[in-house]
Amino acid sequence: MENLIELLKALILGIIQGITEWLPISSTGHMKIFNALWPMTSSEEFTNLFIVFIQIGSVMAVLLLFYKILNPLRKTPEGTRNTVNLWIKIVIASIPAAIIGLLFDDAIDALLSEYMLIVIAGTLIIYGFVFIFIENQNIPVKVSQLKDITYPQALAIGAFQTLAIIPGTSRSGATIIGSLWLGLSRTVAAEFSFMLSIPVLLGWGTIKFIKAGFSWTLLEWAVLFVGFTFAFIVSLLVMKMLMNYVRKHKFTPFALYRIVLGVLILALLSFQIL
Repeated sequence: MENLIELLKALILGIIQGITEWLPISSTGHMKIFNALWPMTSSEEFTNLFIVFIQIGSVMAVLLLFYKILNPLRKTPEGTRNTVNLWIKIVIASIPAAIIGLLFDDAIDALLSEYMLIVIAGTLIIYGFVFIFIENQNIPVKVSQLKDITYPQALAIGAFQTLAIIPGTSRSGATIIGSLWLGLSRTVAAEFSFMLSIPVLLGWGTIKFIKAGFSWTLLEWAVLFVGFTFAFIVSLLVMKMLMNYVRKHKFTPFALYRIVLGVLILALLSFQIL
């Protein structure tokens, strides 16, 4: 029975990851909140690995959903050139996060661990207001296609992505804020944010997984599989829905959700429920 409950937690966390990774509301923040309310019985080391590893499931969904765009083969010469240039921009945009992550990720986790939920609540609220501010600026759209993103813009968006090293910020939220500020359309901002997850989440998840070793119990392997699978399936559905949504709507509802959730977390902490 205890094993089934642990698998149920993995399933729920996979669903949470699949939903919140792509919406600008912080996947890590939501998973840490869930784990605080209903913690996994595994070690803290395995739980942290699980949260990172199931993000690879979400990345696999990106590769499948955008396969035609990201695959440089079987295209016209111009199409191949655009795809290769897109990959170069993805790599350029990933450099700042790779450097900051390798240098400071463990140090920031250790520094913030005691106040993790407070930090998550604070960043949820702060970036919620930032989203509202950006959306109310009516910034003119300068880039309406992925191929029109410049290399400096890609690097700048990558710099925004480094903000996500603070839990609760949201990787997609940071990159979308940066993209909108630079004049990308909401659709292009969302698509490029999805694609930026490939090197960052895939690379970081793989490194963490290898560093942790492979000496897990049968139950822990099953937990990883369940979380990975549901993160993959739900990510496919959510990305498709978000792309349809942003074509006609602003990100303001997500900003309001962030603020409400942040305030709720602070209230639960004050009453010692969390």
